[in-house]
Amino acid sequence: MPGPAADTMLVRGMTDAAPPPPTSLDALPPPAMARRAEDVGTAKAGLGALDTLVLAALAGAFIALGAAFSNAVTAGGVDLPYGVARLLGGLAFSLGLILVVVAGAELFTGNALIVMAWASRRVTTARLLRNWSLVFVGNAAGAIATAGLVYAGGVHRFGGGSVGAQAIATAVHKTGLSFGQAIALGVLCNGLVCLAVWLTYSAHSTTDKVFAIVFPITAFVAAGFEHSIANLYFLPYALFVEHDAAVAAATHVPAGAGPTWGSFLVDNLLPVTIGNVLGGTCLVAAVYWLVYLRPGREVPSSDDPPATGGAPRR
Repeated sequence: MPGPAADTMLVRGMTDAAPPPPTSLDALPPPAMARRAEDVGTAKAGLGALDTLVLAALAGAFIALGAAFSNAVTAGGVDLPYGVARLLGGLAFSLGLILVVVAGAELFTGNALIVMAWASRRVTTARLLRNWSLVFVGNAAGAIATAGLVYAGGVHRFGGGSVGAQAIATAVHKTGLSFGQAIALGVLCNGLVCLAVWLTYSAHSTTDKVFAIVFPITAFVAAGFEHSIANLYFLPYALFVEHDAAVAAATHVPAGAGPTWGSFLVDNLLPVTIGNVLGGTCLVAAVYWLVYLRPGREVPSSDDPPATGGAPRR
């Protein structure tokens, strides 16, 4: 058996060992956020098809739940000033991206940031387009299925039909946008959505992530910008409920003046999706790649402790 001398040596070795490095609670600075975005994009593009589709369906459902929450909050709010009603709707809609980021899911609009890994040649063009295609299909399935479930639950009849009336009014507005206007609103929307996701790359906790998400998402909803995946809930739900008698009595939309599947797909979903892709890739992903990840720039890995200041290391 070891004697006292051995015990003394063991204790001395323990006390002489270097202490573990402290864990920083500071938010990651932009250079490290860029590397984390690149790492996340590489991982997303490498997911298997089944995993991608399942996680994308979840994201579509999560965004649809945020949209349903927003629709219910703003229904019947005729006495509220326009800005206040939009603010409340935006705060409610934030639920969708919070669920996507914290619970884990694949959202088409947020995945525009994979372009950062693509620009660094860590993701091929084929992998990028494969991810976007699978995720869009999964998002659509999850959002439309959730719209059908909410319709089956009779939510559109709540508030004397005001919930359904609000859904139809929203759909009429969205399909009434011009093609160019819908593209512009889509660009602005996904600039804010991708900024929200970008900000979460600096986070160390769930609380950090939630606070990073709420303001950009509230802003895009309150400002009236257009989100393709949210519209895959809003428009199908309006199409499901527009012939309900209780809703018809509560809405002021003339018969036959509501949206159609054709107007939804051509007048809204197509231009908004184009705008979302442009906004996320050009306004956020390309800009931060150019500043922090282009050849010749040295940035810390996403696991490095944050450096002081936000300038890239040279």
